[in-house]
Amino acid sequence: MDSKTAKHSYTEMNELVLPNDTNTFGNLMGGKLLYWMDICSAMAAQKHCNNVVVTASVDNVSFKRPVKLGDVVTITAQVTRAFNSSLEVRMEVFAQNLPKGTREKSNEAYYTFVALDENGKPKAVPMLVPETENEKNLYTSALQRRELRLILSGKLKPQNAEVLQELIKLFQEQE
Repeated sequence: MDSKTAKHSYTEMNELVLPNDTNTFGNLMGGKLLYWMDICSAMAAQKHCNNVVVTASVDNVSFKRPVKLGDVVTITAQVTRAFNSSLEVRMEVFAQNLPKGTREKSNEAYYTFVALDENGKPKAVPMLVPETENEKNLYTSALQRRELRLILSGKLKPQNAEVLQELIKLFQEQE
């Protein structure tokens, strides 16, 4: 199976925050943002594997600042690592107030997707070849995030998490 670079999956999506998207404080509802993030990251995953994908997990999403009515939300997504049939996608979310000319980061998150074949079974995906220093760092740290996800979902016992066990040893040696 061929490999691909992260830039092949790069996806950017823009949405205008309208009254129906906001709560009583005039802020974008979190659920609406999560919906947009799921769409954008799924497109990035599908670009990487040229296949249908389903959302497997959503990492912690923290809201750094409110996104206001009338802001333009820009979501960028890119695959950080591909495993056997799953892919990790990193997103950044920016809120832009066009009249004021401001643009601020509001969120960052990682989503995991699984590629499925026509029978709904997991399907192998192309490996990712990181190119830039940032892509290489995200690629390497994806193993830690993956092990943590598997531990939290009950699919991996902490004592079997090789990468995390290595980190624990390093911290213990430094003490």
